[in-house]
Amino acid sequence: MSQAKRITIADIARLAGVSPGAVSFALNGRPGVSEQTRQRILEIAEQHQWQPSSAARALVGSRAGVVGFAVNRPARTLGTEAFFTDLIAGVQSALALHGIALQLVVVSSIEEEMATYRRWRSAHQVDGVIVIDPRDDDPRLQLLPALALPAVVIGSRDASGDPPAIWLDDEAAAHALFDYLAALGHREIAYVSGPAEFQHTRIRADVLEALAGRGVAGETLVTDFSPAAATAATRTLLSRADRPSAIVYDNDVMAIAGLRVAQEMGVAVPHALSVASFDDSVVTGLVHPSITCLTRDTFALGEQAATFLLERIGSADPLPSRRGPAPALTIRESTAAPSR
Repeated sequence: MSQAKRITIADIARLAGVSPGAVSFALNGRPGVSEQTRQRILEIAEQHQWQPSSAARALVGSRAGVVGFAVNRPARTLGTEAFFTDLIAGVQSALALHGIALQLVVVSSIEEEMATYRRWRSAHQVDGVIVIDPRDDDPRLQLLPALALPAVVIGSRDASGDPPAIWLDDEAAAHALFDYLAALGHREIAYVSGPAEFQHTRIRADVLEALAGRGVAGETLVTDFSPAAATAATRTLLSRADRPSAIVYDNDVMAIAGLRVAQEMGVAVPHALSVASFDDSVVTGLVHPSITCLTRDTFALGEQAATFLLERIGSADPLPSRRGPAPALTIRESTAAPSR
């Protein structure tokens, strides 16, 4: 195809072997085509650098009526995390009040996530995006303003500039949990975390490390959030002669996996080992012993993030960041003063 000729929807339809109507559905994020066909059409559009014409945009209106959410987590583990289930439900609930759809995509890397934003923007497929798991020097936060794609970040601290954040004070939350364990008398605390590049992981690890001033030996073991990785990390910790007296996990599923390992190895919880989690769920209160957690209203966080994004989409100027729901420490049966 000539480089001088602007590719049209009819051209994409011919290359994909579908009707122009199917191409329109795919490019605008509408139902009516299979996911496999949609991806093939989007790849062809991206390959040929398709851009919607100004006339076409005028016909369909300036809004797509869709919000995008690209999640960089292993697809197999995503459905097991109560945090994401509640967050997505909250987002969807708020969007539904305004007749806005949610387009959720699971990606395998930050590069794929950024490519998704470029594709969504070039195809005018979404009006804005929700961003999760910010990093220090996060390249996504430079890309989105450059694309003029409105965004709201669910982050760990107050942030200035665009995109704005709906933020949770992860430093205060980490202090609430680690300080409580230290006050119980624990002097060897392990933190089984998610990926090290996530900002909240670094903040929590830094808070634990700073407890050295109170005589606490802290150790962080990095995993991928999966129960399998948490299981392996817990076996390693509990097989040591100088095993920790408390282990804190990044999410509820990891904590339950760690509790199962302790029971398997005959390590009594909480008498010989305290177990806690940075995420709460219904299940953590049902297992025995029930697990001490940081409890937050994740559904409300999703609602607030979606509402904030709709405000950002409708605003010509950047909006200031705002604070999300504050977590509270829920003490249950899995933590106690160390017996040794």
